[in-house]
Amino acid sequence: MNNETPPPSPRERFYRRERRSVPAARAFAREALDDWGLRARADDVVLCVSELATNALLHGVPPGRGFLLKLGLLPGRDGVRVEVHDSGDGVPAVPLESHGSDEGGRGLLLVSELADKWGVTERGPGKVVWFECVVPAD
Repeated sequence: MNNETPPPSPRERFYRRERRSVPAARAFAREALDDWGLRARADDVVLCVSELATNALLHGVPPGRGFLLKLGLLPGRDGVRVEVHDSGDGVPAVPLESHGSDEGGRGLLLVSELADKWGVTERGPGKVVWFECVVPAD
């Protein structure tokens, strides 16, 4: 008989295209991390969630639509994978050079610096922008 407890279920929540969705997504992510005992890099993860949620609202969510935020534990429970699903076109990318006061791509630059891995996966319609952070359990 296996006495190992099963891993917590992934969490997901749909957000409408509205300004209050970004702080709601941050709170949802922080609550999941707290419940899973992954507080060591919670600020990094929550900042990345905020940036990807903002990008989804600004660039990936047509009027009348929304985005799906998914959080799950990495195998071995040593970190978290976050996915933001939207129905927008295009593939987001980190800018190759700074353009003075132009803030375009700054959010992805933060994600690329804070996360251990990140990427974009196509889906129909739209895309999934994801990142992973290794987070030692408390």
